[in-house]
Amino acid sequence: MNITVIGAGNMGGALIHGWAKSGKLSSITISDKNEVLLASFKEKYPSINITTDNVAAVKGADIVVVVVKPWLMPVVLDEIKSALDLEKQIIVSDAANFTTDKLADQLGVSGQFCYVIPNIAAEFGASMSFIAKGKVTSDESLAKVKALYDLCGDTLVVTENLVGPGMMMASCGIAYVMRYIRAQMEGGCEMGFYPQQAKQIALQTMQGAVSLLKETGLHPEEAIDKVTTPGGVTIKGLNELDHCGFNSAVIKSLKAGLK
Repeated sequence: MNITVIGAGNMGGALIHGWAKSGKLSSITISDKNEVLLASFKEKYPSINITTDNVAAVKGADIVVVVVKPWLMPVVLDEIKSALDLEKQIIVSDAANFTTDKLADQLGVSGQFCYVIPNIAAEFGASMSFIAKGKVTSDESLAKVKALYDLCGDTLVVTENLVGPGMMMASCGIAYVMRYIRAQMEGGCEMGFYPQQAKQIALQTMQGAVSLLKETGLHPEEAIDKVTTPGGVTIKGLNELDHCGFNSAVIKSLKAGLK
């Protein structure tokens, strides 16, 4: 599979790292205006093709992934439109809220389009990506896009109206999880641990919770019951979280970006 990625910033870069590390793609071409950034990718992955020419980049690609700021999408699509082969190529938007309908409006209703929102853990093969296909996009094209993003972590094929909520849970949500880890570190420091020790504890605790739920298939509340004894210290901490509105704060943070 030959892919072209237009945009090598934080999100585009994470995907490029993930795909390059997988070693399972025939060819990866990166297009970006930042020559220093391109050179850094070329140095790390010599087999990658780099260019500052978006039009040249899309020629010969099986899948074209556009990962630029939403307000730049119309500009980039207008630039590459004449060079695209919509009968053969799959076009993917990784820009927030730039849906398959918007791709169709600008490029043509007959194109094979997908709207995908991954997260920055793609660099380490640990992304949670949400994939939606356009109205006329074939199941075969969808399967190719899913296989591509499977190289960077877990994927979930959803209807397009669920990509936004998925983005809040996984793409934005990764920042919310990091904020919890930071808070746990600060609490650890207040109780006497050095910052690096507190970070180690917080990360391993998070990893342990994730591993437990994945391996056992337990609902979080079932797992909580295993470490919560009557009159014990765990229930006191859980109740304090509830008193401070922890659940409500998390739910509100997830819904905030959808308003």
